[in-house]
Amino acid sequence: MSVFRDDFLWGGACAANQFEGAWDVDGKGPSVPDMCTNGSHTEPKWVTRTIRPDRLYPSHEAIDFYHHYEEDIALFAEMGFKVFRTSINWTRLFPTGEEAEPLEAGLAFYDRVFDCCKAHGIEPLVTISHYELPFALVEKYNGWAGRELIGFYMNYCKAIFARYRGKVKYWLTFNEINCGTMPFGSILGTGTFQGFEGPTNEVPDNEQERYQALHHQFVASAQAVLYAHEHYPEYKMGNMICFITSYPYTCDPADMVANQQQMNMMNWFCSDVQVRGEYPYFAKRFFAEHGITIKMEPGDLETIKKGTVDFYTFSYYMSNCTTTHKDAEAVGGNIGRGAKNPYLKASDWGWQIDPVGLRYTLNEIYGRYRIPLMVVENGLGAYDEKGPDGKVHDSYRIDYLRQHIEQMREAVKDGVDLMGYTPWGCIDLVSASTGEMAKRYGFIYVNKFDDGTGDLTREKKDSFDWYKKVIATNGEDLG
Repeated sequence: MSVFRDDFLWGGACAANQFEGAWDVDGKGPSVPDMCTNGSHTEPKWVTRTIRPDRLYPSHEAIDFYHHYEEDIALFAEMGFKVFRTSINWTRLFPTGEEAEPLEAGLAFYDRVFDCCKAHGIEPLVTISHYELPFALVEKYNGWAGRELIGFYMNYCKAIFARYRGKVKYWLTFNEINCGTMPFGSILGTGTFQGFEGPTNEVPDNEQERYQALHHQFVASAQAVLYAHEHYPEYKMGNMICFITSYPYTCDPADMVANQQQMNMMNWFCSDVQVRGEYPYFAKRFFAEHGITIKMEPGDLETIKKGTVDFYTFSYYMSNCTTTHKDAEAVGGNIGRGAKNPYLKASDWGWQIDPVGLRYTLNEIYGRYRIPLMVVENGLGAYDEKGPDGKVHDSYRIDYLRQHIEQMREAVKDGVDLMGYTPWGCIDLVSASTGEMAKRYGFIYVNKFDDGTGDLTREKKDSFDWYKKVIATNGEDLG
C-alpha cells in the first residue's frame, strides 16, 4: 500500500512565459520576459526597453506550446499526470494590464488548453501571475511599487475566475512571491525597474520599493482569495514560495542566529503574511534597520488577515549554508547564494543537491502552518546530451527525482499532509534565471537551442518512462 494518499496529485509544472511562445499573437502585449534577452550560466541576460533586432529574445518563441499544446498534453497524459501546473500569460488577456475587458482570443486559447487537460483526466493547477508582469505596468507605474496594480490584478482575476469556472479548481496567486525580498526579484517578481535597461544582475536595488511592492502583492493576493471564497466557494486558493532551505555553516552561535535571520526573511516572511494573515514579529526590526517604511491604506491589514490561503505550495531545488565566517567558500544557487556545504554534491549550475533537506523542509513548513502542502517545483537542470542512439539517457535526473520522492515519502510518514508533486519543467523550456535552453529539466526533450534554432520536435527521455511507472504505482516503484 502506498504511503501517499489515494488522490495524490502527481504531475508536472511549467510557466506560460517560459514555454508558450506566440508572444505577439492575437493582440498579446509584451510582458517583462518578452523584453529579456538570452543569457547563460556565465553571461547575464539583459532587459531592454525596446525589442532590439540584434538580440535574441527566447520567450518570443520558447518551445511554442501555443501551437503544440495538444501534443504536449497528450504526452503528459501518457505519463499519467493527475495535475498540470501551468500559468496564464497576463498580457495575452490584457495587453497593457490596464484594459477594462480581456481579449477573447486569449481567453479562448486557455479554454482550449484546460479543455484538453480535462479530456485527458488532468486537473489544471493555475498560477495567476508567474513572472509575466505586463511591461507597460513597469514603464508607467514602476511595477508593483504602484498601488494601482492591485486593481489591475483584481480585474484580471475576476475575468479568469468567471471564465474558467468548472475547468480550474486550484489557483496560486503569485509565483515565488518571496523573490521580491531579493534584488533579482525586481525583474522577476515586483517589476520595480522602471526606466532601466541593461544586464539583469545590474538592476539598481531599492529595498524600500521592493518591500512596498510586496505589500501591494500581499493585499492583491488576499483580495483574490477573499473574492474567490465569496463567489466561487469550490475554488482552492494557494500561495507559492521559493523555499531555499538554509543551515548554519558551523555551530558557532553567531552562525545559528545569522541562519535564523536568513530563514525568517527568505522563507517565512511572505508565507507568514499569506498563511497566518499578518506581518511576522521579526519584520518590525528588519524594516527599522533597513530604513523601510511600508505605506498602508486603511483596511489593508484587515484584508490580509481575512484573505489567507487554503494550501501552501513551494519550489525546492537545493539548500544553502549561512555563515558569519568570511573564509567560507561561496556557491551560487536558485536566486540566492550561500556557503558551500561539504556534505553535498552540486548540479551543472552549481546548485547543491540535498534530498534529505526536502524532508526537513516539509516538516518545518507543516509544523509551522498545519495546512496541506504541495511541492510544485523540484527538478534537475542539466546539459542533456543525446547518446549514439539519438536518445537522452538521463539517469542523473532519475536519481535526483527518486531521492527527493523517497524523502517526500519519509515526510508523509512523519505526518506531513502532502497533497501533490509537480516536478519543474516537465517538458524542456526557457530558463527563468538565465534565459537559456541548454539548462534542461524535462522528461520530454525539445529540439530547440540557445541560438534560436531547432525544429521544436518532442522526444521522450529515459526519465519519461520512469516517471510514468512512479505515477502508476503512486510513488511505490522508484526503481
